[in-house]
Amino acid sequence: MKLIQTFLVNLGAIASLSIVVNPANAIPKSVVKVADLLVGIMGTTQQATAINKAPSVQMTTCKINVLNSDRNSIYLYQEQALTRNIKKPYRQRFLQIKSTEENNIVESISYKPKNPQNWQGLCDRNNRTIAISELDTLVCSVYLKPLINVHIGKTQPGGCPTQFRGATTITNTIILYDRGMDTWDRGFDRDGKQVWGAIARPYEFRRSIQVKKEN
Repeated sequence: MKLIQTFLVNLGAIASLSIVVNPANAIPKSVVKVADLLVGIMGTTQQATAINKAPSVQMTTCKINVLNSDRNSIYLYQEQALTRNIKKPYRQRFLQIKSTEENNIVESISYKPKNPQNWQGLCDRNNRTIAISELDTLVCSVYLKPLINVHIGKTQPGGCPTQFRGATTITNTIILYDRGMDTWDRGFDRDGKQVWGAIARPYEFRRSIQVKKEN
């Protein structure tokens, strides 16, 4: 009897140790870092002031809670709008930030909202919980890798399909760092001709006000 009790005590200690060493559903630090760099309000106002005809755009990103989702991922809501018409975003998306099988490479998966009109201004709300069914169409993936003090990311090979402002394919290269990010966001038509997006230089988004990080 004493031998059985000793065995059970040791078994419990091993189980407790395994929980401490390998916590369930632990989100990798690389995923947390990328998500934190994306969260906040960034704009191209400085660039628009310095360069004639450059667009003044605001990008707002916040963390959200997605019910019954992958617990090893962080989910974000992101919208972009012209600063002169901030209440009417021209782009809305949900982002799933997750690790990949390759060391330190983080995947940012973009989903089109099923009901985009319901989520305008979501980052200003106290309750930012949504159903997983609201993540409608998987639009694109960007793969981000750390390099010194930045993260550099690109869209999947061949770009991503779209039906936005005459483009059928979009490509993007992103440099993400503490004070903002630079994006080479481009749209191409069926013939491979660029119809919108960055040409000579990237869109320079610079961080301004932080949105609340907690739901």
